[in-house]
Amino acid sequence: MTRWVLSVVVALTAVPVLAGTALAVPPPPPNPSDAEISAGRQEADTKAARVGELTGRLTDAEARLHQLNDDVAAKMELANKARVDLEAAQGEADKARQDADAARVEAEAAGQAVEDARAQLDEFAAASYQQGSVIGSVSAYFGATSPEDLLARAQLLEAVSESSLDALDDVERMRSEKGNKDAAARAALDLADEKQAAADQAKRDADAAQATAVEAQRGQAAAAQAIQDDRARVEGELDQALTAVQGLEGQRVQYNQWLDQKRREDEEAARQAALAAAAPKPQAPAAPRPQPVVAPSAGGVETVIARAMQQLGVRYSWGGGNYQGPTVGIRDGGVGDAHGDYYSVGFDCSGLMMYAFAGVGIFLPHYSGYQYNAGRKVPLAQAQRGDMLFWGPGGGTHVALYLGGGMMVEAPYSGSSVRVAPVRYGGIMPYATRLL
Repeated sequence: MTRWVLSVVVALTAVPVLAGTALAVPPPPPNPSDAEISAGRQEADTKAARVGELTGRLTDAEARLHQLNDDVAAKMELANKARVDLEAAQGEADKARQDADAARVEAEAAGQAVEDARAQLDEFAAASYQQGSVIGSVSAYFGATSPEDLLARAQLLEAVSESSLDALDDVERMRSEKGNKDAAARAALDLADEKQAAADQAKRDADAAQATAVEAQRGQAAAAQAIQDDRARVEGELDQALTAVQGLEGQRVQYNQWLDQKRREDEEAARQAALAAAAPKPQAPAAPRPQPVVAPSAGGVETVIARAMQQLGVRYSWGGGNYQGPTVGIRDGGVGDAHGDYYSVGFDCSGLMMYAFAGVGIFLPHYSGYQYNAGRKVPLAQAQRGDMLFWGPGGGTHVALYLGGGMMVEAPYSGSSVRVAPVRYGGIMPYATRLL
């Protein structure tokens, strides 16, 4: 590749001598066969197809990864919901236990009060029986020995019915109510325990679902990364294949140029021989005068080309380059970062065009798509030296400066440098842009 690039530079910078002098044709350059060029193109096409296949797979894998990311986010929210529900259920269970404990204490107190009242009533009844009366019976009035005794027994019955028996009824009723409250509290406790158990199970299920989703996400991310790595490797092989076939095609171009130069030399030699034969007296050829080298004008195409050619060998740096020259690149989050473009000084494709045309007072934006629309469109077949060539929709993928003769100067891609190369017609826009 180095020998080929040097031969292109020599061919581009060679200065033609005056007509009538011998053309110094160099030895013929290598001429690769059609089979070699065809095999190189076939290999590049195979690699390109493989890149396309891997790109499709990567798109599917990244779409699946996006779905899994959404699934993980949803599972995380469900896990949060389960934790909130569990805390609420635990709070309800704690409150139900407190209510059940309070009801049990009240029921026990009510039961004790009933037992105490019964004991007091039993003692009172026993005492009244010893006095010859039966509590709560009309027979208590029989056997009274005097009106005073009968009055005493009536007062006794009244006291028992209005105080002890009524109090006993109240205590029994209170005990029943407290028992009902205790039963309700226990039922609420059972329900709260069930809710807590369900919430605890829901939390375990949510945590397990979240863990499963995260694991699936990690696996898909690893699979997507593996496909991306595979694609990067194949893209590298594609670049190598393209470089190889471009080198072969460049050698063919150089060989054809050599043939044209050789043909012109033979024609010139034949013309000189005919003139010498027809002349009455042979004259020694006059020493050729040096061809003056005319500096390109400030607004000329050659100024633009010269500025671009001065940058041959400057490394590619994505986002690099401006009107003054190469600059530090910027991060692209991908291939450029992997090659260190963001901390390296260089040009990207549109940055090189900015610098080249700034020499004639044309200041282009740092985007090939805008540069494509910056001048007059000419059909690709009519492209001239100094026109810009573009690739991709709207010219937004790549731009290069046409040198004529099927050659161009460009800042191609990360990991490479500014170079001269044969024009690549795959994906090229059908129009060139002319600014001068």
